[in-house]
Amino acid sequence: MTGDNNDNAMARTWLFFRNYFALLVVGATFVWSAVAIFSSRREEKPPEGSIVLRIGHWQLEAGVREAFDQMAAAYHKLHPNVIIVQDAIPESTYGQWMTTQLMGGTAPDMIEVGVGVPYNVMLGFFNRYFVPLTAYVNQPNVYNAGTDLAGVPWLKTYKDGMRGSYIEELQEYMLVPLSQFGCRIFYNKDLLRKLTGRTEAPRDFRIFIAACEQIRKQKDERGRPYTPIAGSQYHIGMWDSFMCDPLTFGAVRRADFNRDGAVGNDELFVAFKTGRIGFDFPPFEAKFRMMNELTAQFQTGFTGLGRDEAVFLFAQQRAVFMSTGTWDAGSLVEQARGVFDLGIMDFPAPAPDDPEFGRIREGPVYERPSSQFPFAITRTCRHPEVAVDFLRFLSSQPGNQELNRIIGWIPAINGTGMAPLLKDFVPHLQGIYGAMPVTLGGETIIKWQQLYALFQVQQIDYGTMTRAFGPFYLDKGVEEFAEMQRNRVRGLAGDEQFLAGVRARAMATRGEEAQSCWVKYRQLTGRRVLFSGLAPARLQNELAVGVATNAAGPYEFTPEALTRVRAQVDAEGQ
Repeated sequence: MTGDNNDNAMARTWLFFRNYFALLVVGATFVWSAVAIFSSRREEKPPEGSIVLRIGHWQLEAGVREAFDQMAAAYHKLHPNVIIVQDAIPESTYGQWMTTQLMGGTAPDMIEVGVGVPYNVMLGFFNRYFVPLTAYVNQPNVYNAGTDLAGVPWLKTYKDGMRGSYIEELQEYMLVPLSQFGCRIFYNKDLLRKLTGRTEAPRDFRIFIAACEQIRKQKDERGRPYTPIAGSQYHIGMWDSFMCDPLTFGAVRRADFNRDGAVGNDELFVAFKTGRIGFDFPPFEAKFRMMNELTAQFQTGFTGLGRDEAVFLFAQQRAVFMSTGTWDAGSLVEQARGVFDLGIMDFPAPAPDDPEFGRIREGPVYERPSSQFPFAITRTCRHPEVAVDFLRFLSSQPGNQELNRIIGWIPAINGTGMAPLLKDFVPHLQGIYGAMPVTLGGETIIKWQQLYALFQVQQIDYGTMTRAFGPFYLDKGVEEFAEMQRNRVRGLAGDEQFLAGVRARAMATRGEEAQSCWVKYRQLTGRRVLFSGLAPARLQNELAVGVATNAAGPYEFTPEALTRVRAQVDAEGQ
């Protein structure tokens, strides 16, 4: 009888666990989590009187979080009452995270900006949620004491003069950047030697393509073909920016109506609409011929792949070349360590005597040096002066050198050095750049992206793509160009409200601060209200004139003008 009771009890127990197993697991997990959180909070509770600052960013590359931890510890030694805690958020969700944190008033005290939020939205965020830093950046960085930057205004200690930190629409410095970046080609030296016999990567475009063709013909021990270039939708833009798009530089001479050295999308549309330029422009055709030659060396289906798939292909030694920037350098070095010899090269360029691209490419590619990895201070920060001080510490000459040494990035401050690995990333300060912003608004952007995606995988050629896009561009572009002008006018009301606030502040202040406020008010009034319509009016006038195929571009001269110039030069020489 006892045995039967025991069996029944075991059966009931088993039945209970079988029916309620999931609930028991959830309950146990909840209890464990509650205990763990409670314990960690007790352990992490800062000492009485401490100042705890949070810093948020999306940089999950190797070394970044370790660098912040070490720099926070170094700052804590100088200021024992200050504790820095970092929030590292994946890039894919960073925009949504930052937006909800700012709107909810729960954002970190310092937060990295620049990804996941459109610029026009970010302007509103700057105005509403972040602290202007103009008053601080004009003062010396105290952590530069004892260096050659002692006494130098903070903004002038930067290699680029803190140019990217200045938000023109607000006439304020809003950001503190910590690093500079560059983009190059990484390559597998061992695999290059094995497949081509070359000990150095080719810098000439024709030789580079020939080496890629040689790689494509060979297979690994499992019969899989090698891929010359590990590519993806993420990586294709780098090849375009540094090799293909600069070929279009010649469009500046025909379409830069406001003579600012660049071609805006509105300017290019007017140049197309008035017949000054078209898709038969030789530099435009050359860009896409080069793109075809490059994408033929990518793996099949690269447009549907992400960044990680290309990195995996390269790390598995099934691809020889891959483009990326200094942000990935440390990770790639670690992946290659003990496996293969990693090399870095500049993007190959056509030789001057190249029969197809030599006469079109007018020089090396210009790389505008700019400090990035930028942080802003939120208005919800309870200790903004301490947050500014910590950013000063990170951007001092010794602090910035150490921060970037740990990460393996390029420092942003004058007088700092970079790791030997990064010597190939020194930017080119003279050269050419792209001038083909061929979309205006929503419909032209979608149409172009659809056709360009087909072109990238060589399902259509350049002629088919442009014949499909050209008439659509000229037709739909009229309305989208007009909408751009209407948006500009709509923005005037907001500009006037903003200027009213600046004027009120200027009237309420005295002394040097008042003088500074009035200077800002005059600059903003001229730039955003009085003169903002001049360039659009010039473009509207060109459209009103209509097709003018014989008209000279902004940097071109008519034959008659050239004749007069030669005659004047000859007369002055006599």
